Amino acid sequence: MKYFSLPSPGAGLVLGERDVPEPGPGQVLVRLRGWALNARDLMILKGFYPKPVKPDVIPLSDGAGEVVAVGDGVRAWTAGDRVAATYFPDWLAGPGTPEKTADDLGGTLDGVLAEYAVFAEDALVAVPAHLDFAEAATLPSAGVTAWRAVVEEGRLTPGQTVLTLGSGGLSTFALQFAALGGAHVVSTSSSDEKLERLRALGAAETLNHETTPEWGAAVAGLTGGGVDHVVDVGGGGTIGQSMIAVRYGGHVSVAGVLTHEGGADPILVLVKQLTLRGLTNASRETFRAMNRAIERTGLKPVIDRRFAFDEVAEAVKHLESRTHVGKVVLEIA
Repeated sequence: MKYFSLPSPGAGLVLGERDVPEPGPGQVLVRLRGWALNARDLMILKGFYPKPVKPDVIPLSDGAGEVVAVGDGVRAWTAGDRVAATYFPDWLAGPGTPEKTADDLGGTLDGVLAEYAVFAEDALVAVPAHLDFAEAATLPSAGVTAWRAVVEEGRLTPGQTVLTLGSGGLSTFALQFAALGGAHVVSTSSSDEKLERLRALGAAETLNHETTPEWGAAVAGLTGGGVDHVVDVGGGGTIGQSMIAVRYGGHVSVAGVLTHEGGADPILVLVKQLTLRGLTNASRETFRAMNRAIERTGLKPVIDRRFAFDEVAEAVKHLESRTHVGKVVLEIA
């Protein structure tokens, strides 16, 4: 089988070959057919990731494929099942804890940038039947985190207002989930062309944050005092404006850190009585709940561009360009 590894941060990916692994007791062998890239993967490849990374790691956390073989004692899966791996293999249910989130794919553990991989029986979920493997691969990070932000933590109800930032995978998932839930969605981007795409996905109103740098106040004005919920993926560069955009008593989910510069006045948290919640993925239980909703509604993830497995370097460059709307994926036919 072919696989890519990262000898050291910033060294570049290396293509290798090795024997297909055998599943041990309680393990499942999966032939991977689709992969999705995330901003976290760029941080790991370039050596900017703040958490420990396994030496010579096989990168990427997000992949989907079909079960090929199972080890002794496995009851949940059989050959031919279509599955995706969970980002945190040990976080099965309930709130996150240091123990449940200690290991993550493509970081402390080898990830999925390989033609075959072995997973623990409990570290997989069935994927919606209407999705192809590349579409299913978009779910473990961007999909799950957006679902947790909008539905699980945000507790969205019809008629609420939600603000999403940008056009990346997590933000487009948040837009889709919020629109499906009956929310009035406001979306921002630096590109009028992207804003048109976001309106087609369900955004009721859009703002260009390049031409409207004080977009927080603009959003508050558009929504009669502020949105109920912001899904913030920018970090230091956007959190201040997000706190201005949200209503008194509103909720800000901090689901990404694309920029570190900037900041926010903490007095806004006090004066506006805001809830700020940091999100790093979610449990297998949450993943399953999201998949049930996706299957019942027929929702399709937004894919910007598909690359072949061995075109991963080109896919990384495309993600770095930030010209995409939705997810950048790899696939094997």
